[in-house]
Amino acid sequence: MLKRGATQVLRAAKSRASSSSLSTTVPSRLTAACAAGARWSAGSRRTAASAAALKTHEDAAELLFQALPPILPDDLPIVSADERRVAIGWDTRTWSRFHNIWLRDHCRCPKCFHPVTKQRLVNTFEIPADISPMKVEAKFEGLEVHWPETERHISLYPWNWLQQTSYDPKIAPKTERKEKILWGSQILQSPPTVTYYEVMSDDYGVYKWLSNIDCFGFSFVSDVPVTMEATEKLAQRIGFIRETQYGKFWEFTSDLSKGDTAYTTMALGPHTDNTYFTDPCGLQLFHLLSHDGDGGATLLVDGFYVASILKELDPNAYELLSNIPIPAHAAGEAGALYRPSPPGGYPVLTHDRVSDALAQVRWNNDDRSAMSHLDPYVVEDWYNAIRAWQRLLTSPDSEYWVQLKPGTAVVIDNHRVLHGRSAFDGKRRMCGAYIGVDEYTSRLAVLTEKYRLGRGTKADDGSAPARSVWSPAL
Repeated sequence: MLKRGATQVLRAAKSRASSSSLSTTVPSRLTAACAAGARWSAGSRRTAASAAALKTHEDAAELLFQALPPILPDDLPIVSADERRVAIGWDTRTWSRFHNIWLRDHCRCPKCFHPVTKQRLVNTFEIPADISPMKVEAKFEGLEVHWPETERHISLYPWNWLQQTSYDPKIAPKTERKEKILWGSQILQSPPTVTYYEVMSDDYGVYKWLSNIDCFGFSFVSDVPVTMEATEKLAQRIGFIRETQYGKFWEFTSDLSKGDTAYTTMALGPHTDNTYFTDPCGLQLFHLLSHDGDGGATLLVDGFYVASILKELDPNAYELLSNIPIPAHAAGEAGALYRPSPPGGYPVLTHDRVSDALAQVRWNNDDRSAMSHLDPYVVEDWYNAIRAWQRLLTSPDSEYWVQLKPGTAVVIDNHRVLHGRSAFDGKRRMCGAYIGVDEYTSRLAVLTEKYRLGRGTKADDGSAPARSVWSPAL
């Protein structure tokens, strides 16, 4: 697998005598699970062979997916310690090692971690660099560590939390991972949809709605009252509406009242919004209020799906789009000039720095600024890469066209799904809103805790589970 980095990309470009070409043959597939990971294997029972566990493994950072045995009162993990680390044997083949200073820093007793605010109270910088536990013991509730401090201090770390946070090696249980479903044009057979009544009735309807978006990158909402007021209330079920130069909750038609081609009758190719912002909006909601003409079909394209194909067919192009930043601008209004910070912009494909999974697509060729920062050795390769990207975006296999009608709203994940439209005539009124990615992910995380994970105890008013200090989100 190629490493992403400007040096590697430039070196590869300089070594090629001619630019690579991309086959126009696009594989047809309905859905694919991304980031599937390795299959779990059945774990053996634990034994006391712990001496070798404290040795450093060459593959310590490798992510392991193991079916770990359950923690039973008569079959607890084996624990051992030395002057630097504590080792935990989950079974004969799977061990976790935690540095002493890491464990002390992550104590979550009420003195070290505020049970209400969920903020660290322990002074990390007062922990001795060479701290070593006086005693470690396996309890049914978790790992108990006795620390050599002036006042007696005992930390207790739940076993499941230690498995989730294990870093040497990573053994994250797969049960917590939610797969994203990649899709092409065949999604039209059964697009994700919820009803307005479901969303407005209770939080479970919102959870179902946002789960659709998390999984597929978009979701329709049917039976929406055809008014701006009802649509705005729908958006507010997720979180705060984000105000931009276009307003807060906006209505637009083809009157060029704003300096953007969205306010024309022109066709718009697949793109994401706000590439000129440092922090593009997370979600975008559209609701067609009326249209007395023809055309204006809505286009949706799963950017993650297209990226997965590009990575298979042309890994060099994928690397270029993952490394070369693209500057962008919004300059159609005399009173505004938006550019991202830093002004050099961001790559088309952004990856999670921890997992290396694709995390964001940002692409709008119309808003792209001058590419004056390109190294001369990669100019032709870069144009070939975006041409390959555009060819896949506009392939019939990738395009999902739908003619929106009044009463059906659509919400898209602007970090994943690109949207566009066909040209139209007549008057077409559309309303909608932006919602920040943090508001969206926070709302989904809270509802996931409530409906899927079922963690914690009831709050004092009995309304919802109280968040544990050992929540995997913390």
